[in-house]
Amino acid sequence: MWDERATAHASSQYYDLDAVVAGRDCLRPWEDEELGAVAGLDLIHLQCHIGTDTVAWARRGASVVGLDFSAVALDTARQLARRCALPIEWVQADVYDAVAAVGGREFDVVYTGIGALGWLPDLARWAEVARRLLRPGGVLYVVEVHPLWVALGEDGKTLCEDAIAADFRRWDNPDQGSYAAPDAKFRNTESYERLHTIADLLSAVLEVGMQIELFHEFDVTPAPTAWLERRPDGLYHFREGSHRFPVVYSLLASRP
Repeated sequence: MWDERATAHASSQYYDLDAVVAGRDCLRPWEDEELGAVAGLDLIHLQCHIGTDTVAWARRGASVVGLDFSAVALDTARQLARRCALPIEWVQADVYDAVAAVGGREFDVVYTGIGALGWLPDLARWAEVARRLLRPGGVLYVVEVHPLWVALGEDGKTLCEDAIAADFRRWDNPDQGSYAAPDAKFRNTESYERLHTIADLLSAVLEVGMQIELFHEFDVTPAPTAWLERRPDGLYHFREGSHRFPVVYSLLASRP
């Protein structure tokens, strides 16, 4: 499924790789302030997909590794980095195998961006991987869609799935494209996803001995959302007069 999506996403208007090559920045407006300067730091981007956020961190001067399990996605990412003249290292591996895949190296920053955690069955294992990838004093930085955005995903008002203690469940939507290529037709349409609560994430991070430095919630998202309004900043906002709720969150945690 992700190999097919990577091919479609590489040519999509949503990702607009030509614009990225020309200098478009794909990070959210709060990320620089929250994480701080990364120039000279070692950063690994887990579940990097086709590499647009990875490129953004490399442009800020970090020494960057992008890791994903899709060879097709990494081929696109590799071509993108080459076009941007950036020396990014790309590693193909399941995120749970990341420590071995990078040879036990440690990093100053472990980063994961929008739309990554929901595909994982087990946040406890993921948090342990993140901790082992960090050198002492390093930080995990997560920017992710909020569980409320997921649970209210159909219209922004009606619960469409469990918002607590959710199962890791199979989905199959053969008539739907993807978030970045809604009109695309895919042969492989089965996926497995889980809504992780905020408590799931916080507990996983704390239980592996990391220290939470910040947690923020936002009422804007880069994720295409029919019941929100896309504005010139490229983000989806609540329409005027709507009741707002969090649709994205960020977390910064350090390894003591």
